[in-house]
Amino acid sequence: MKTESGKAYLALGLVSFFWGTTYIAARIGTKEMPGLFVSGIRQLLSGSILVGFYLLRGYSLPGWRVLRRLSIQGIFLICIANGLLTWAMEYITGGLAAIIAALVPLFVVVFTMLLSRCARITRWMIIGLVVGFLGVLTIFYDYLGQMRNGSFLFGVVLALISTLSWSFGTVYTARQKPAIDILFSVGLQMLIAGILILFVCGITGKYVDPSTAGWNSWLAIFYLVVFGSLVAYSAYVFAISKLPATLVSVYAYINPVVAIVLGWLLLSEKMNYNMIFGTLITLGGVYLVNSEFKKVRQ
Repeated sequence: MKTESGKAYLALGLVSFFWGTTYIAARIGTKEMPGLFVSGIRQLLSGSILVGFYLLRGYSLPGWRVLRRLSIQGIFLICIANGLLTWAMEYITGGLAAIIAALVPLFVVVFTMLLSRCARITRWMIIGLVVGFLGVLTIFYDYLGQMRNGSFLFGVVLALISTLSWSFGTVYTARQKPAIDILFSVGLQMLIAGILILFVCGITGKYVDPSTAGWNSWLAIFYLVVFGSLVAYSAYVFAISKLPATLVSVYAYINPVVAIVLGWLLLSEKMNYNMIFGTLITLGGVYLVNSEFKKVRQ
């Protein structure tokens, strides 16, 4: 029992660290390739590996009804959420993208309440919402000058839409659980999403000749496939099966810290007291909303 628990905590540590590093890898990849193209290749390769693994083990593809549900989930969680977030990192830093994405638990609560028609909004939820957004405003104080830059503003909007899509997709997915192995379903979502994203890249011109991209971009994609998708997601699935969901959700508070520190060390991205203070305020607000919502649902 202790061995299983130890493995679960190790898996949670892997998720908390590696998902934080993916912001830096994506940032590096988008220096020589369009963000959508990077996301499309990542998902196509990751999905092909997972789906191929299960097909070789004798699994069969699910029926059309299951594939349709997986496609909808893949559109929200991968095509829109991951695709737009990777695209956003053409214009904003990985650390800033991670901070915006840290609002996911907050928006998950909002969408859950809206979709379940839950009217129980407590005082602490409202305080948490206000605190969370004050933290974001504190961070953006340093970026006021850049807000007049159309490209920077476009990147911020992409990241916000991505966060909303991931949050809605998470709530939707929790209500739609197909009766197939979870990693097989994830692989199918990645594969379907990868095909759709690359199709969009083809008709919009958001692609490059892969042979012209430098090694840095390909190494970044390799890292995203192996450590961001295969290792980290498998670890997440294992952790969520062994530990309470409230404990596993701690990864959402660690990812931005990892992204900010590594972005500062490896890519010379901005990090100052104002950004650190704003990040802590934001995460505090998200924690308040998340923890209060869980109390209400008990």
